[in-house]
Amino acid sequence: MELKAQILLPGGPARGECLALTAPISFWGGVDPATGTIIDARHPQLGWCVAGTILALPGTIGSSSASAVLLELVHAGKAPAALLLDAPDAILLLGLVVAREMGWRTPPAFRLAATEQSLIAGRVISISAAGAIRPG
Repeated sequence: MELKAQILLPGGPARGECLALTAPISFWGGVDPATGTIIDARHPQLGWCVAGTILALPGTIGSSSASAVLLELVHAGKAPAALLLDAPDAILLLGLVVAREMGWRTPPAFRLAATEQSLIAGRVISISAAGAIRPG
């Protein structure tokens, strides 16, 4: 099976296990910027780590600080390998833009519907720079 994601922030290719969250998350207070661990006590994936994964987000819970948390994840080497967003989140993506301006290696970001994200949950996938998603 091959899926096609829309490029939001170019980069890649990327490879990793797809961590498809089952609920929206706020990066501010929801993800530990030093470790990449989900720390929101109410989130279904509490305790899971986003570092190195292809992180599929069915939604985000807004906070203007989300970009700072993602920036800190990049700086700490704990960022996801790539982001798959159901809908673009300008605040979240700003963290990646700033990280690139700082000269840091940043993960690419793509748009992929949550219904398609669930098809690749838990699988090791590769995403090309053009947004082609394939197994392995």
